[in-house]
Amino acid sequence: MGASSSSDRKVSSEQREIESLAAAAGALPMLRKAFADLADPQTSAVPVASLQRCLSLCFDEPIRSAPRAPESFSGLLENLGASIVDVFFVADKGGLSWVEFVRGYVKCCGRMAASMVLANLLRVFALAANKAGHQVDLQFESDEADHCKVGGHLTPADVLMLLWMCWTMLWSSKVRELPKGKAALFLPDIGCLVSSAVVSCVENGSSLDLWNFDFLGSEVQLPARKFVAWALATVPTLPDCFSQFVHERLGNSTISQQDELEPSNSSSGDITSVEACGAHLLTPGRAWAISLTVRNALREEILTHCFCSNRDKIEESLLYRSSLHGKGLNRFWSNTEGYLGPLLLLVSGYSGDSHETNTRDKKWVIGVLIQQGFESRDHFYGSPGNLYAIDPLFSAYLPSGKEKNFVYSHLHPSARVYEPHPKPVGLGFGGTIGNERIIIDEDFARITLRHHAVDKTYQSGPLFPNQGYLPVDAFISEVEVWGLGGTKAKEVQVLFKNREQLFTEQRRKVDLKTFASWEDSPEKMMMDMMNDPNRVQREDR
Repeated sequence: MGASSSSDRKVSSEQREIESLAAAAGALPMLRKAFADLADPQTSAVPVASLQRCLSLCFDEPIRSAPRAPESFSGLLENLGASIVDVFFVADKGGLSWVEFVRGYVKCCGRMAASMVLANLLRVFALAANKAGHQVDLQFESDEADHCKVGGHLTPADVLMLLWMCWTMLWSSKVRELPKGKAALFLPDIGCLVSSAVVSCVENGSSLDLWNFDFLGSEVQLPARKFVAWALATVPTLPDCFSQFVHERLGNSTISQQDELEPSNSSSGDITSVEACGAHLLTPGRAWAISLTVRNALREEILTHCFCSNRDKIEESLLYRSSLHGKGLNRFWSNTEGYLGPLLLLVSGYSGDSHETNTRDKKWVIGVLIQQGFESRDHFYGSPGNLYAIDPLFSAYLPSGKEKNFVYSHLHPSARVYEPHPKPVGLGFGGTIGNERIIIDEDFARITLRHHAVDKTYQSGPLFPNQGYLPVDAFISEVEVWGLGGTKAKEVQVLFKNREQLFTEQRRKVDLKTFASWEDSPEKMMMDMMNDPNRVQREDR
């Protein structure tokens, strides 16, 4: 009896401790409901098979709209739920008790360092891939401080599958909002992320031809230690895909039991929307890569461009596209003026001779994320934003904190005035006036990119492969501006445009009364003086 009482007190103390950790994460009420939904009434424990089904990802629909996926990728998804349970949940013969159920959740989603969450993600990936027959060379070692060191190597194919697994976790939480018939798995082109990992982790990676790099056929090895450092620096919110997936699945345990993400037939309309999203510079894969660098509310706005279920909403946020609205700063301004929310500007360009095919094939895409709308000023302005090298190599350059030359957008003055030292006309980001890190000319025909040494506003790094130290004068293929301020910012812009149109119409109206008093008008007197300045003007008395 005494031993039993002591054991009960020990279990009670252990339960209070683990529940306090779950409460600190704000998940205790959700876990109580999930346990009640999944537990067997007879044993008061969660069967392992039920939890595996709740955390599983099974898609019978063919994987499409992406570069060819490795054959073992479908098997990896099928073993994902079982791998999560094997790594984090310890079950008895009767199933998972309440304490072990909560403990497993805390191991997955509790408060911990980002490096630990990333190690958990890699552990699940390695186990699921090995179960699918795709051997991954990763070793894990935990120390006394409960930190996990990752050793071994990854191949580019491993990185591609890992990123697609994270994408699928995110996708699974979004497809529940889609009507049935449009839940087929879609894998985006994320070659820019794989290239970034390879260049950062492999010796002499900058010498690779990234425009023709074969991820699946390459045998280069990426040290796991360097890959972890790359992921934490370049895509810091990538581990959140795993913890959010587990939290969302347990929070929707009732739906998971009834409708285990039922595969459904894709419709032609869904395929059309996917193709339409891929026609923009902001493809789903590029939007997801950018979202992995953002932690504030903008992340959700950017994520709406990853899932092409609501094509109309996506098209509404496209403020300007040079091939659609016309090239030039004036066309750009007429479509972006009055939008006071965050904006994402993308530019596709290429260096070299505009008539050479080999240079036109090596296009690159860069981006700028700003927190407020554009204004016509002859000096730098704005709040902290980000620069992006997007394709073929992805990198994010955050504010350095040394200077505040974030945005420069200057139009020709509406009135002709003498300027002894005229300021350049165009769009610029970083650097100083006349020595900008990025400057787009007035006609949107050419863009000049300078080395990061001239810029103290944003972090250092190349904007496209092999940029070099000298300024690069390149040709522009396409320019896009996406509004990320939501419905409210768009409504404010519409009101602004309506007001400006009203003022324009009022200025065009002719007041006939002014013609009746032309002889007495100051305008006539000035014109007479200009025609004959020596003429004596007398006042009639």
